[in-house]
Amino acid sequence: MKIIRWMVGVFVGIIALVWIGGMYLTRDDLSVCQVGPSSSDACQAADAIVAVSGGDTQARTAEAIRLYKSGWGRFIVFSGAAADKTGPSNAESMRRQAIAEGIPKNVILTEELSETTRQNAMKTGELLRQKNLESIILVTSAYHSRRASLEFARYIPQVRARSHPVATDNQWSHTWWLTPSGWQLTIQELVKIIWFTMEK
Repeated sequence: MKIIRWMVGVFVGIIALVWIGGMYLTRDDLSVCQVGPSSSDACQAADAIVAVSGGDTQARTAEAIRLYKSGWGRFIVFSGAAADKTGPSNAESMRRQAIAEGIPKNVILTEELSETTRQNAMKTGELLRQKNLESIILVTSAYHSRRASLEFARYIPQVRARSHPVATDNQWSHTWWLTPSGWQLTIQELVKIIWFTMEK
């Protein structure tokens, strides 16, 4: 009987740790804001909305478009190379999606070479410097938002970056802890964050 109680306790403890880890991963700096930007420091519009590809790229693009239409940024930046090198880059596909949704071409900037979150940060930083853009709202999937924020803060510290993740997409939902993929993503991201913090 004691062994069963111990096993149940360990199982519940593991679930609790993973759930807390998943909550930690989801960083949303706009959660205190209303529907649109305001004059408060936390809720001011940014120079640009930056969406990085990966995971559910279409959902990330759609959220960046929604933010732009709500007045959260003057430009939209799409960042990401193509997984399939025979086709257009992810950034170009995101640009096409935005144009189809009525976003003016002249407010869209693309960075088409990055293949990792670190490269997203570094190469997007170069583009932002060229355009003299000093503040961004970073859009990615919820499970990726914490690490993306850390990477952008390290590699482009001169840019004020706030994170606003997609609430749910085809990889992550409000009940992510009930799925094997949710557990897998959580553990992978936590390991990557630990590795990131150990790097110099």
